[in-house]
Amino acid sequence: MASICEQVEEGKTSWPELVGEEGECAVTTIEKENELVHAQIIAEGTIIIEIYICDRVLVWVNDNGIVVTTPKVG
Repeated sequence: MASICEQVEEGKTSWPELVGEEGECAVTTIEKENELVHAQIIAEGTIIIEIYICDRVLVWVNDNGIVVTTPKVG
């Protein structure tokens, strides 16, 4: 049986087409296209611990809630 990380990587793991979109819409799209991940909105400039989590997607948004970097698994 495959681990959760292996299962996640079988699906979509990066969403460059969401840069410039609204963060909430991006979260919905990501979780629809890969049901094994949980997407989280993070404000640009927020300090986070750099830990790879295979079923997480960070959605970095600016002050207007617009996605500013490519969301990807990790």
